[in-house]
Amino acid sequence: MENINQEKWSQLIESNKDALILDVRTPQECAQGIQPNAEVLNFLDYDSFIKGIERLNKDKSFFVYCRSGNRSAKACMIMDQMGFRKTYNLLGGMIEWKGKIEIY
Repeated sequence: MENINQEKWSQLIESNKDALILDVRTPQECAQGIQPNAEVLNFLDYDSFIKGIERLNKDKSFFVYCRSGNRSAKACMIMDQMGFRKTYNLLGGMIEWKGKIEIY
């Protein structure tokens, strides 16, 4: 896992055609808006979260965010333990996000 700021986050996603964005917030939080092209996997629904990540290609790059960067860091650690090669955690999460959002 690599903790990155929004500037590096945007640069890496733009330059990486295999990038997958994961929003690990609750449905209530996601109702306020998600990042474009993000897939939602609620970290607090642990069983569903694990089932969701088990179906993902571990060789791709995963950009994971939550509200503050806490849950997404934990999600990245779990993914790393499961054999994912490239996980990136957005420092500050959506609290500090200054980019585009889509209504979920």
